[in-house]
Amino acid sequence: MQAEDIDFLIIGAAKCATTWLQQSLQADPAVSMPDPELHYFSRHYDRGDDWYFRQFDKTGPGQLIGEKSNSYLDTPSAPQRVHRLLPHVRLIVQLRNPVERAYSDYCMLFRRGEVDRDIDSYLDVGRSSPGRFLAGGLYCAQLQAYLDLYPKDRLLVLFFEETVAKPAEQLSRVREFLGLPASEIAPPVAKKVKDRSEAMVGPQLRKMMRPLKPLVRPFRNSSLFGAARGALAGRIAYPPFTPKLRSQLVDFYAADVEQLGTLVRRDLSGWLVQTGGSTSLD
Repeated sequence: MQAEDIDFLIIGAAKCATTWLQQSLQADPAVSMPDPELHYFSRHYDRGDDWYFRQFDKTGPGQLIGEKSNSYLDTPSAPQRVHRLLPHVRLIVQLRNPVERAYSDYCMLFRRGEVDRDIDSYLDVGRSSPGRFLAGGLYCAQLQAYLDLYPKDRLLVLFFEETVAKPAEQLSRVREFLGLPASEIAPPVAKKVKDRSEAMVGPQLRKMMRPLKPLVRPFRNSSLFGAARGALAGRIAYPPFTPKLRSQLVDFYAADVEQLGTLVRRDLSGWLVQTGGSTSLD
């Protein structure tokens, strides 16, 4: 494996149905993408290029090669690192209403037991610097960092809301961008990939069981594991996204959304007036 063999990266954003997009592409035998996310250019850069290339060892002859790591969009050092190794690569980004994205990201960590119920403290717009949940939706500067290094025709910008409304059409756009035959489109993944309405093991129990994860990982696909998980799972009561908190986030993102709209030549003002609600592929 050489750097020139890697054709594309899905760089983010987190909680924007990029896992759905990855799995839909992986359904095509002409595409090879490793699981799970590698996060090489963001979190594991110290492992070196040889480690990165080894993650593609299962690639077959003639396959289109890519990977998906959401952290490549909001990690400031990632664009320069990507460009150093992969100046030829095609980049795919999928964006979502940043207000909804922030809440969805919080809910993901809540069900993992990594944050508590004090949602206002995690989505506090008054911090001196935005934390993970807020910074992940400041897309304009994140995109500009890649556009400073790559020509516009190397970056495909998609929108979560359009993927929810017309998934097959969105997947067709991706395939065209990657040069995959339109006549051989693999159907998009139909099921929600990460559905927060699904019954799950509660956050406190997940936190208590975290030290056992390495021990039970080999049995995750067994019927016994499934039965045990089913017995422990239940609907999770997420902290509500109150109108007051939502309004604060709308104000926080207003300027960035306007700048992003100018950058990508899209009217994104609808992001700032949506009332929210659950969506597919969340």
